[in-house]
Amino acid sequence: MSSDGNKKQFWKRNAAKVPGSIQHVYGAQHPPFDPLLHANLIKAGNKPPPATPGKPKKATTFQEFESITSDAWDVGDDDDELLAMAAQNLNIEVVMETANKVIENHSKQQEKQRQDETSELDRREDDTQEEVAEDDEDNEEEEEEDRVEEGDATSPEVLFGSQSSPYTDGRLVKSHSEAPIGSPKDAAGEHAALHRQRSLPHRPPVIPLVARMADQNTSGTPAMTEREASRLDKFKQLLAGPNTDLDELRKLSWSGIPRQVRPIAWKLLSGYLPANAERRESVLQRKRQEYFGFIQQYYDSRNDEHHQDTYRQIHIDIPRMSPESLVLQPKVTEIFERILFIWAIRHPASGYVQGINDLVTPFFVVFVFEYIEEEVENFDVSSLQEEALRNIEADSFWCMSKLLDGIQDNYTFAQPGIQKKVKALEELVSRIDESVHRHMQQYEVEYLQFAFRWMNNLLMRELPLRCTIRLWDTYQAEPEGFSHFHLYVCAAFLVRWRKEILEERDFQGLMILLQNLPTMHWGNEEVSVLLAEAYRLKFAFADAPNHYKR
Repeated sequence: MSSDGNKKQFWKRNAAKVPGSIQHVYGAQHPPFDPLLHANLIKAGNKPPPATPGKPKKATTFQEFESITSDAWDVGDDDDELLAMAAQNLNIEVVMETANKVIENHSKQQEKQRQDETSELDRREDDTQEEVAEDDEDNEEEEEEDRVEEGDATSPEVLFGSQSSPYTDGRLVKSHSEAPIGSPKDAAGEHAALHRQRSLPHRPPVIPLVARMADQNTSGTPAMTEREASRLDKFKQLLAGPNTDLDELRKLSWSGIPRQVRPIAWKLLSGYLPANAERRESVLQRKRQEYFGFIQQYYDSRNDEHHQDTYRQIHIDIPRMSPESLVLQPKVTEIFERILFIWAIRHPASGYVQGINDLVTPFFVVFVFEYIEEEVENFDVSSLQEEALRNIEADSFWCMSKLLDGIQDNYTFAQPGIQKKVKALEELVSRIDESVHRHMQQYEVEYLQFAFRWMNNLLMRELPLRCTIRLWDTYQAEPEGFSHFHLYVCAAFLVRWRKEILEERDFQGLMILLQNLPTMHWGNEEVSVLLAEAYRLKFAFADAPNHYKR
C-alpha cells in the first residue's frame, strides 16, 4: 500500500486522535454507551451505512466514535415552574427584509471600497505619467534640482507613503523604497506595478480587531454611530413600558441587541423574566433565593462518593474553557463549578456532560455587563460587590437551564438529538452545495466526525465569544433558535468555507481544517451575513429537517 494510503488508514483507525475529537466523559450515572449492549436504543434511521467490500473497518468506525461521544445525560422533569414564554412566529417580511439589507449593505461596502481604490490608483498613475513627461522634456540641471527640492512625485514617499508607514489611506501597499529613484525607466516600472496591483483580486482592508467590536461584548465600547444610537433608543422605549411587547422585542433583537440593554433583553427573551415590569423584581428575588437554597442543600454533597466523579469532571473541564483570562480567575471558577454541579444534581437521571460548561459563559459575560463598562477579559470579577456576584450567578444558572430545556434531546441517553441533527445537516448540505458534499464523500469524511461538536457546543468552539453572543441575540429572537434555526446556521457556516474545503485533498487535511476554521478575527459583519444566509436557507429548504422533528 502506498504511503498516502497508509497515512489515510492511520487517521481512520485512530479517529479519536483527530484534533478536536470528543473523548470519554465520565460523571453521568451510567457508563459510556455500548451499542452492542444497547442496540435497541439506536433507531434504524441512525444506523451507520453498510460497509463496502474490502473496507471492514467502516462499520466499526461509527460504533467507536459513538462510544467515545456517549457522555449522555438526561433532562429530568423540571419543577422550577419557570415562566413560559409562548413561541410566536416572527413577521417573515420584516426579518426577510433585514436579511436582504445585510447582504445588500455588505455588497455596497465592497463596491465602494473597489471604487475608492480604483480612483486612488488612477490619480497616482496620472501623477506618475506627468512627472515622466517632465523628465523627458526638461533635462536642464536647474529644473532637475528644483524638482528634487520640491519632492519628486515618482518617489515612493509620494506614491506609497514614507518607509516607516506602509499604510496609505488605511490600505497596505507594497513598498518600493529599495528601488533607484528618479529615472523614467524606474517610473515606467512603477507604472507597470500599479497596473499589476489593479489586476489582483480585491481584498478588503484588514481592520484591527478592537475597531470591529462596536456593540460587541468583550472589548471597549467605541462611540456609537447615529444608527446605533437610534436602535438603542428603540430598545429603551420598548423596555420602559409597563408591559414589554415580546413580539416587537424579537423583531428588534434579530439584528443584534445593543450591549447596554442586552442583559434585560436576554432575560425577557429566555422566559426568565415576565413581560410585566411590576412583577420582574419579585420574580428575580424569588428565583435568586431559590437558587442559593439549592446551594445550601446540595453543594456540600460534591465530595460524596456518588457525586465526586461529577464534581471532579466539572473541575477538570472549566480550566479548558475560554477566555482563559476570565474563567481562570478563582472567583469565576468557583461560580461556574457551583452552577454546573447544581444543574447536574437537579437532573439526577443524567448528570454532567462535557460541553455543557461552555453554555454558561455567554450568559455570565452578558450579565457581568450590567455592572461594568470595561472589557470583561481583563476585569477582576472579584472586585464586584458580593450582591452583584450572587445576582450574576443565579441569573446565569436559570437562563442556562431555560436554554437546555429547549435542546434536551441533544443530551439524553445516547444523544439522539445530535445524531439526528447531524444527519439533517448532511442532507441539507447535499442539496445546498453538491460539490462540497461529494468532496466529503470522496475522502470519506463523515459529518458526525466534525459536526457533533457544532451541535453539542452550539458552534462555541468554532467562533470567538463576541460572535457567539451576537449569534445568541438572534437565536433567542428566532422561534426555536437553538433547537431548529441552529441547523441552518451550521449549513451556512460549512458552505462558507467551500473554497478551503475543496482545496484539501485528503482525509487528514479536511479534518484538521474543519476542526480549526479561521474565525479568530470575525466580528459583527461576518455573523450578520452568516445569519442572513441561514435565514434564506431556512425558507428555501424548510422541509430538510422535518425528519428529526418527528
